[in-house]
Amino acid sequence: MYFTDRGIEELEKRRGEDEVTFEWLAEQLRTFVDLNPDFEVPVERLATWLARLDDEDEDDE
Repeated sequence: MYFTDRGIEELEKRRGEDEVTFEWLAEQLRTFVDLNPDFEVPVERLATWLARLDDEDEDDE
């Protein structure tokens, strides 16, 4: 397990049953970056990766 998996595991444990919209997630990411500007680049990369997930499926065809 990677060190970062601990946070993912906690997220899954605490919020695994929750349903959220991407609008809600985007707002939470904006708030996080506002509070932690050093994480702007990684959050931007994650958001871009999530936004383009379907594009990868199209490339595989």
